[in-house]
Amino acid sequence: MGANEVSTLRELTQRRTILDGLISAHRGRIANTAGDSVLAEFGSTVDAVQCAVEAQAALAEANAALSPDHHINFRIGIHVGDVMVKGGDLFGDGVNIAARLQTLASAGGTCISGVAHDQVRKILPFAFTDLGAQQVKNIEEPIRTFAVGTKGVSPIAASSNAWVPLAIPDKPSIAVLPFTNMSGDPDQEYFADGMVEDIITALSKFKSLFVIARNSSFTYKGKAVDVRQVGRDLGVRYVLEGSVRRSGNRVRVTGQLIEATTDRHLWADKFDGSLDDVFDLQDQITATVVGLIAPQIEEAEIERARKKSTNSLDSYDLYLRGLAQHYKRAWVEARELFKKAFELDPEFAAAYAMAAITLHMQQGVGGEPLTAEMRAEALRLANIAAQIGSEEAFVLARCGHTLVHLGNEFDRGAAMVEKALTLNPNLAIARSSFGWISVIACEPERAIENFQSMIRFSPLDSMRVGSSAGIAWALWLQGRYQEGLALARSVATVYPNVQAFGSLLANCVAAGQIDEARVAAAELIKLDPNLRLARAREMFPLRKAEFRFKLDEALRTAGLPE
Repeated sequence: MGANEVSTLRELTQRRTILDGLISAHRGRIANTAGDSVLAEFGSTVDAVQCAVEAQAALAEANAALSPDHHINFRIGIHVGDVMVKGGDLFGDGVNIAARLQTLASAGGTCISGVAHDQVRKILPFAFTDLGAQQVKNIEEPIRTFAVGTKGVSPIAASSNAWVPLAIPDKPSIAVLPFTNMSGDPDQEYFADGMVEDIITALSKFKSLFVIARNSSFTYKGKAVDVRQVGRDLGVRYVLEGSVRRSGNRVRVTGQLIEATTDRHLWADKFDGSLDDVFDLQDQITATVVGLIAPQIEEAEIERARKKSTNSLDSYDLYLRGLAQHYKRAWVEARELFKKAFELDPEFAAAYAMAAITLHMQQGVGGEPLTAEMRAEALRLANIAAQIGSEEAFVLARCGHTLVHLGNEFDRGAAMVEKALTLNPNLAIARSSFGWISVIACEPERAIENFQSMIRFSPLDSMRVGSSAGIAWALWLQGRYQEGLALARSVATVYPNVQAFGSLLANCVAAGQIDEARVAAAELIKLDPNLRLARAREMFPLRKAEFRFKLDEALRTAGLPE
């Protein structure tokens, strides 16, 4: 203010617009303002903490274009407790504690009480730093205090501007960015993407490494990137980038390994060969990268990771095309390509597994009904894949999920996914599958744990929002309806699909929000106009009878016809 009153007031007003909008978006109510302070109340601790994290990210972005001496930083304190209301304002020890916690936060940071931490620590995948018991002014008892978001993972259903710095893992960590397609032919994009996906898979098999999953790495596709920022966004020490040029039967792959924290180039090289050598080229890149960032890994482990699931390049090419369609949610087209792939190579386990998962995705995400024949075909394909690929983590994760969801083979499917995680603890899709299997098995604690692990392995993945829907289901299983409702609402807004609307409906009915539950039911019926209770049971299978009965009652209450 002393330097420039007009500019400071203008900037402060802009910051308040950001803050007030996010409080409203998270169902908060502003009770009082004074100068540069804001007092707000929320019906849910999850809402309050998510709002704080998103607000600090958005406020930091507003500072980004300004010189440091013009930054305006906010501190936020959050506490859970009873308050007195007078004229819309809030009073009492609960308010005083929140205000004192605010003074303990760093500039641009958030501090929460131990009570608030207990309510969100297993739900929100943020890092919470224990600051111990703090003695604060005018509060008799010391307050257990935690700092939020100083390191940890990104919000599970945050706005596009939200960002929280990630902790660098203790072991060597790497992200492989999409390689540039240098062929001059846009139709070859799938080939460059498939090359990178195979390199990510090969690296992820090393238990000594921490490898970011494909879907997060590919958020940078087609963008000019700052490698240091990529390292901060994904919480990794190393970044691999490169290019692929395919001309006729010849392939050239270039790669460069960069230390993200310093932007220092550790290695760069090019590899030339024929299409018949494509797997060898991938192996050379993988072995070189591993040798540079984790030289302690034994050569025998590198050799084990080199094993390929197919020796047929034509089959592999079709498989890559199928993956490209799968990521576009064109599941029918993807399935046809996967079928052609395993028809050419009957031992290609991943092609069978992906053909099966497309059927599962049509129903479990898209809401499309499956005929008895389609369901039987999905189970047949999954069983073939599991038999052929009994030592392939990716295959087992996909098959286990399909067998549980479409075949009610709870124990067998869970055992497959557990084996997948033993073979490859880095595999984000296996964590997601185990989370969903745990929801179906009515084991909410295990579900939340695995969904949170998936989010850390793939923090920018659209699938993380789907994992949030899984957490909302787990909260419903635990009887934590208000928290589940808050989370399901945000998921349905960001990523509307069957599981988002289903978890929203269940939590709404349990929390007494019947009108909102009917809206969610109407959205489900839009996805499948012929939806009835029996078909909904197939979309949301639950192992325990008590929860099946409870969900049936919720669906009836929301207006779903018998």
